[in-house]
Amino acid sequence: MPTVLFTCAGMRVDIVTAFRGAGATTIAVDVDRYAPALYRADRYALVGRIEEDGYVASLRDLVRAHDVDVIVPLADMDQLKLAHARDELDALVLLPDAEVVDRMGDKYAAHRLFEELGFDSPATYLQDEIPDDLEFPVLVKARRGYGSRHIYRAHDREALELELERTPVESMVQAVCPGAEFSIDLVCDLEGRCLNAIPRTMIESKGGESIKGMTVKDWELIDLARGLSEAIPLKGVATVQCFRGPDGKHRITDVNLRFGGAFPLPQAAGGRYPELVLALAAGERPEPRVGAFTEGVVMTRFLSHLCLTAAPDGTLEPFSEELSEESVSPRSLQP
Repeated sequence: MPTVLFTCAGMRVDIVTAFRGAGATTIAVDVDRYAPALYRADRYALVGRIEEDGYVASLRDLVRAHDVDVIVPLADMDQLKLAHARDELDALVLLPDAEVVDRMGDKYAAHRLFEELGFDSPATYLQDEIPDDLEFPVLVKARRGYGSRHIYRAHDREALELELERTPVESMVQAVCPGAEFSIDLVCDLEGRCLNAIPRTMIESKGGESIKGMTVKDWELIDLARGLSEAIPLKGVATVQCFRGPDGKHRITDVNLRFGGAFPLPQAAGGRYPELVLALAAGERPEPRVGAFTEGVVMTRFLSHLCLTAAPDGTLEPFSEELSEESVSPRSLQP
């Protein structure tokens, strides 16, 4: 049975549960003892903050102690650190090469790469590149941001200067894209071949995360994501975000190197991404199954919860009255 270690597990109960359903032993780690995904994994551990020197060492110790086969980062924050430390971690790290991780994490560098590879991307400028005839509205976006943090809209030059002055992070200016927004959830093998790409509409989002959407079998979008992923090249899972403008062009804004926030949607549509990841971890070479999913599957999300209580050793465990048939009682890996 393969063992998967999830970093920055946070609230990604959906992903941890899907991998358990695919036959994996799951280990979830987070800095926050109240992160709910910890308590839906088979085992869990608390680790230090990503910026601490011992972060990679703590993951390496877990990998060695529990024969971990693959490390799956569930957020953006530790990706570059993991990519640089892959030789030290003694397990497959589900990320592209460190250079690609670095460039995708830098939104301006990613924009430049998209254009270099022949893909359309909205006009984007660093602060010293902003033209006098800039068309509004525009977005002020963090160069290294995630979860829609530090994104501000400016409708004129005065508002732009104000937003640039008050933003607390290094930022860029990007044209607002007209048209319909799409996300494309994809998975690539370790050679950079796209194994599948599942587009979805963005019916509604909150805080940058899709809460309502629908899968669409749009071959223009599928071929766009496949072509982009293989040109970069990507390895593992990613989500491509783009807009289809009134002119029919697709402008790519982001490539996030992780499972998308709307993971339950491609999963319900038959993407079987956990199974593909486990096959890669086992050294297999699965054949591409691009287009193999069900279109018209709609996701609408809702709030849920997990109640915890202190175990005799001081760790937390799911409160017995809240347990359902799908619940687990995870074993803490803390001493």
